[in-house]
Amino acid sequence: MSKISPCLWFNGQAEEAAHYYASIFGGSVDHVSYYPEENLSPSPMAGGSVLLVEFTLFGQSYQALNGGPQFTFDEAVSLSVGCEDQAELDRYYDALTADGGQPAPCGWVKDRYGLSWQLVTRRIMENYHSGDRAGIARMMQVMMTMQKLDTAAMQAAFDGENR
Repeated sequence: MSKISPCLWFNGQAEEAAHYYASIFGGSVDHVSYYPEENLSPSPMAGGSVLLVEFTLFGQSYQALNGGPQFTFDEAVSLSVGCEDQAELDRYYDALTADGGQPAPCGWVKDRYGLSWQLVTRRIMENYHSGDRAGIARMMQVMMTMQKLDTAAMQAAFDGENR
């Protein structure tokens, strides 16, 4: 287990979600814990149901907790994935928006559980780190018109090319 592991709150879908994320990103489901058989009040879930799932994505440990319906995901927290290239970004985008996921502005997507993800290529991040304020501004202007990020179009804008 990592020193710090993000804990994601679910309403009964923790194990399903952990397997879903592991299948998309080539991760692993490492351990499943259960609520005690005797339903302890005020436990939000039935006795014997899944309590906590520990899983790993890209070497980072995560926890998925079945805590009940009190809390849901919102865009205040997202998971950012640095993609090697446009093909990898497209693959993750398609997987996360399938079966109830939703595209969102500027490269964000919400998966079928409502968790927000940011998908960005290494090239785009290199441009952000370049310090070229004019290029970054042009690139961001183009990005604001996108849902799924188009690395080539963003690179052209960064370089000052009209497409």
